[in-house]
Amino acid sequence: MTLADHTVGHRQAEDPGGGDEYVAHALEGCAMMSRRLFLSGAAGASLGLGTTSPALSQSYPQRPVKVVVPFLAGGGTDLVARTIADKLSAKLKQTFIVENRPGAGGNLGAEAVAKSAPDGHTLLVALDTTFTVNPSLYKKPPFDPNADFQYIGILATTSNMLVVHPSIPVNSVAEFVAYAKKDPISYAHGGPGTPGHLCMEYFRLLAGFQTVPVPYRGNTQLATDLASGQIKFGFVGTSGLVQHVHAGRLKGLAVSTRKRSPMAPELPTIAESGYPDFEFESNVVLAAPAGIPASVTALLEREAALAMASPGLQEKFGAQDILIEWTGSADTKARIAADAKLWAKVVKATGMRVD
Repeated sequence: MTLADHTVGHRQAEDPGGGDEYVAHALEGCAMMSRRLFLSGAAGASLGLGTTSPALSQSYPQRPVKVVVPFLAGGGTDLVARTIADKLSAKLKQTFIVENRPGAGGNLGAEAVAKSAPDGHTLLVALDTTFTVNPSLYKKPPFDPNADFQYIGILATTSNMLVVHPSIPVNSVAEFVAYAKKDPISYAHGGPGTPGHLCMEYFRLLAGFQTVPVPYRGNTQLATDLASGQIKFGFVGTSGLVQHVHAGRLKGLAVSTRKRSPMAPELPTIAESGYPDFEFESNVVLAAPAGIPASVTALLEREAALAMASPGLQEKFGAQDILIEWTGSADTKARIAADAKLWAKVVKATGMRVD
């Protein structure tokens, strides 16, 4: 039983009605414990990946490798996928082809990879929420994140920005929360289970206001409608909104990550704005079907780590608000398992479900 389990059970014994306040406190504790534990583990990740089988590792890859991205082309996840594909292709002397298969918050592409032959010739580059949130969010998830995937590593992280249209008379997170508590706000997000959806629902649970989610198919039209005032609130990837903020078409209030964004260093984090336990990072994960040979896993882990450490890559990604934070296979698996427990509680507490 986790600390959050104990806290919720204790509070429910005192108050059978439960209450979002008690659940929120439990979630805060669980979130901080899991993130501190696995971030510290990731910081010490080593490139010493164990012994590989020379025969298997030398024969891989035997043909072009398909890298599935379960989101539309052009976003941060797609950029990371194409970068790692190019670098692996150059190093391993074989073509790595990126294939975009969007839909169902990442489920369609992830399901296709889960059902692929476990030989390393079909890989997945997806947000960690595909594995940590979707199994709780969707009534009948098409895969088991624990049984169906071999995690190679976390490649990078991105942030989300809380924005409002200039017509809304708020200029800080505190003013936003006060405004939102008056009446439920309608906000835009890129689809069920996407970071913008999860950010706002997690934040409203902690801050105590109500929302009406308005889903979009991706962030391109969403950003346009926010900037034009068709919809007035949202949590969206910082790189997709910062130009509108700097041009005055939107007001940026804060970012979701534990550190300020290099693209908008003038904006505080949500944690700095009165909610110290709030943190949401979109982690980009490299994975393969379960059952992939251990030697291929080790080879991909080693080469992916070296690729993400390439000179100039941090600067290139920084311009897109993408931070390289490599985490190895074992720590990635453990972190996903811990965050899945947290998000199961968030989904239940907020009532987020997709049938």
